[in-house]
Amino acid sequence: MNVDGIVEPGFEGVRDAFVRNFTEHGDVGAGFCLHVEGRKVVDLWGGVADPVTDRPYDESTLQLVFSTTKGATAACANLLAQRGLLDMDAPVVTYWPEFGAAGKDHIPVRWLLCHKAGLPVIDKHVAREEALEWTPVIEALESQEPVWEPGAAHGYHALTYGWLVGEVIRRVSGRSLGTFFAEEIAEPLGIEFWIGLPEREEHRVSPIIGSLVPEGAAENEQLRALLEQFIGPDTLLGRALTLNGAFDADGWNDRAVHAAEIGAANGITNARSLSRFYAGLIGTLPDAPAILTPEQVDAARTTQTEGNDRILFFETKFGLGFFIASPFAPYGGAGAFGHSGAGGSMGFADPDNGIAGGYVMNRMAQNLAGDPRTRGLVRASYEAVGAPIAFV
Repeated sequence: MNVDGIVEPGFEGVRDAFVRNFTEHGDVGAGFCLHVEGRKVVDLWGGVADPVTDRPYDESTLQLVFSTTKGATAACANLLAQRGLLDMDAPVVTYWPEFGAAGKDHIPVRWLLCHKAGLPVIDKHVAREEALEWTPVIEALESQEPVWEPGAAHGYHALTYGWLVGEVIRRVSGRSLGTFFAEEIAEPLGIEFWIGLPEREEHRVSPIIGSLVPEGAAENEQLRALLEQFIGPDTLLGRALTLNGAFDADGWNDRAVHAAEIGAANGITNARSLSRFYAGLIGTLPDAPAILTPEQVDAARTTQTEGNDRILFFETKFGLGFFIASPFAPYGGAGAFGHSGAGGSMGFADPDNGIAGGYVMNRMAQNLAGDPRTRGLVRASYEAVGAPIAFV
């Protein structure tokens, strides 16, 4: 196992933490990058990108990051709000009239971003091919009745978030989510981050290894029964994670899935771009414009809802589309925000300390947040900077 990249003096402990992820936590191929006050101080990659061919995980490798994509989608909505084109408190029907069916006419845009809309699942069966076309899911969400009274509780909209927030972005901007993100955020920042990967980049992608289901679960009757109770196909979490069965664990490596625009789950990037994305959001990059103003950053990281999550069974804390630092989302500083992805990926920013970071990997761990790999990297990063740690 080789680790390559750059580490500025004083950040050697971050490299040590990155290496431990391979020696102690089972990483196969991964990358980590850290920006401090807009300066890239750590940029590491290592391991194997494809165990079948032994292709190394190198500087050019790209990675699907699951729900870490939601941070990119949230940034688009916040940018439109900053420009005065999207009112977070306006009813969704202001921009998307068809959304108002089945008693949803009063739901404000804000609730889509903080998972209070009560739409984590759809009842209609949508085949994967239909979901990749966008419109069939939009139509299903238009007719869907909320699972709970909107605004009365929150629960993680694991996949529907991408279509809900993405359709508002499309209606307001006149561009698809992936196009808007590319033109308004990725290109100005000079990052390799796509929601809808061009075919010319497909050869660089490291395939996902494993899933949220532990190996050997099928042979372990007790474990199988426990998993069935929490993430079985008839549970809210199981339906939320698969869009009622449209997506299975094996399908995320398919070219068709990479090419689609799934704003909650199919972003493809690398650690360097993920870290630079968050540094660009908070305006610390010396060679690129700030994407969000300090005022909009504060709005994005202001708590909109917290407490028991009806889907994830944990206490979660959301701002405007982002996780707010908490025991569930341990991003270091008390004012940090960002988003994690199933299996371990993570991007975050801490405006109070000028820190931004990104971690990507191909081997999925069996957790939804608080991965020991990212905990170790965040702790080492904050220790190197000398910044106070609230959550790790």
